[in-house]
Amino acid sequence: MLILGIDTSGRQGSVALLRAQGEQLLALDVAEISGGRYSELLIPTIAELFARHNVERSAIGLIAVASGPGSFTGLRVAIASVKGLAEAFATPVVAVSVLEAIAFASGAQGKVMAVLDAQRSEVFFGEYDVNSESLDSGKMHREGLVSFGDFTSLLAATDPRPPVFTSDPDLAARLREAAFDAQVLPRPSAETFSRIAHRKFLAGVRVDVATLDANYMRRSDAEVLAASRAASESVPKAAHQQGGASL
Repeated sequence: MLILGIDTSGRQGSVALLRAQGEQLLALDVAEISGGRYSELLIPTIAELFARHNVERSAIGLIAVASGPGSFTGLRVAIASVKGLAEAFATPVVAVSVLEAIAFASGAQGKVMAVLDAQRSEVFFGEYDVNSESLDSGKMHREGLVSFGDFTSLLAATDPRPPVFTSDPDLAARLREAAFDAQVLPRPSAETFSRIAHRKFLAGVRVDVATLDANYMRRSDAEVLAASRAASESVPKAAHQQGGASL
């Protein structure tokens, strides 16, 4: 069975092709994709990968996709593409959290905290029990979006304190300044997401393609702006209606 892995959650993305034999995996190829051009490059990159390895689409037995949190545009492109590919290939899909991938890639065992910079003085975080002996990559305790201060308070209140991993060096530096240790890892690639998805697949995990969606964790700037505009426009309208009723 071949596994197609897709990650467009960050500034740089990638597509991976792996061969699975039972629980064993062999990475055949990983192709990088420039951020900001995902909608233009994702499908051609997959086609090039297939051509390079003489892969027929019928050979793809699993599609793995990074589901977020991350780039709104990148995640939307990936989810839309995966839905189309899954229907065309009649292939099962497994979605993997970026935070879970960081926790898995850490190589740590037991309780692990993964964290990413969410901008606006906020962080995305996930707490997991990682078990390399389990078919599944680990049990999620919680994921969320909180302020940086709330995250450090959460860490301070957790006993014993789990190791913290991130792919954001600046965030790690801020945590160290606040007296919390954080280890920096390379951002997971499509290969990492594929390996986690394969473990989940063997454990019986599948995603309903019809309901597959990105794990944004927050609204996009466009959605926030639209909501703000709608709220501001409703105020004068309501005031006008109230004024008319009082005459």
